[in-house]
Amino acid sequence: MSLLQFFFVDLYHLIYQSQALGAFGAPELATLLHRGRAHNQANGISGVLLHTPEGRFLQVLEGPQTAVRHLYYHVILSDARHFHCQVLGEGFCAQRSFAGWTMGCRVARPADLRALLGEAPPDGLGLVHRPYPRFQLLALLEAFVVQDAAETDLAHPLDSRPTRHF
Repeated sequence: MSLLQFFFVDLYHLIYQSQALGAFGAPELATLLHRGRAHNQANGISGVLLHTPEGRFLQVLEGPQTAVRHLYYHVILSDARHFHCQVLGEGFCAQRSFAGWTMGCRVARPADLRALLGEAPPDGLGLVHRPYPRFQLLALLEAFVVQDAAETDLAHPLDSRPTRHF
């Protein structure tokens, strides 16, 4: 165990984005959230999932390094419901940013994700990313989730209330 791992007590986060392969409506999202929350609670994982009605996803996973990496690299990547999975940042962290949720969920507009990720609008060649350091991206995501809750005063209809499990 490295000094960094010891200092952060193996707390790890991973941020990724992906695109749904087909239609991904409320019933599919409800199923995903139900299964994901059960898995995450059993494995000490917390985080938040942002999704657009067009099927784009941005998710933060946080918890023990082995559990987080296994979930992403062995479960999420093999899920045939989405494609273009891309890790935006991962590494050890001092504390959880979304400790209140085993899997929080928020709706985002495509423009919200473009702004969060620093993407220029498509120009026929694809999106251009302004890479953020992972802690800056994490701070932007935290602010978005807090702002979204403040603006609507409601969580996503499929979201459970934040609870402390850890």
